[in-house]
Amino acid sequence: MSGGLGKLEELYSGLRFGQFVSVGAVGATAETIVVAILTAGYGVVPQLAKAVGAEVSITLMFLINDRWTFSEAGADGWVPRGRRYLKSHLVRAGGLLVGFAVLTALTSWTDVTLVVAGADLWPTVANAIGIGCGMLLNYLTEGLFTWRVGAE
Repeated sequence: MSGGLGKLEELYSGLRFGQFVSVGAVGATAETIVVAILTAGYGVVPQLAKAVGAEVSITLMFLINDRWTFSEAGADGWVPRGRRYLKSHLVRAGGLLVGFAVLTALTSWTDVTLVVAGADLWPTVANAIGIGCGMLLNYLTEGLFTWRVGAE
């Protein structure tokens, strides 16, 4: 298919979206574990913990998406894969901005705590909410710009 609408129709695939969401769940789990360990275990501020967790998550999700979700898109080889990896970081900046904004709003502008076993897990929950908010933007930008779904 050609043109913008054709690209969107290809991205509308329930299977592909399901794969992307599944990979996102893996990435969100990895990021959430990193944020929980760094904030609850080491007292790292939520935003720094998110930055570290996001990098772990983005790299993990890229590797899985490149081999599974978008396996038929994009050229093989180290150079094309490296370019996609850099594009993935660039286009995910929008999703990260959304995630950071939600995390900051929920941890800085609210007075919520969620103590479990003596640790405040509210930053972890707030981070998960932010991840969910950035997911759709990430799906569209990854599909259209990183793997160029529908490009001829």
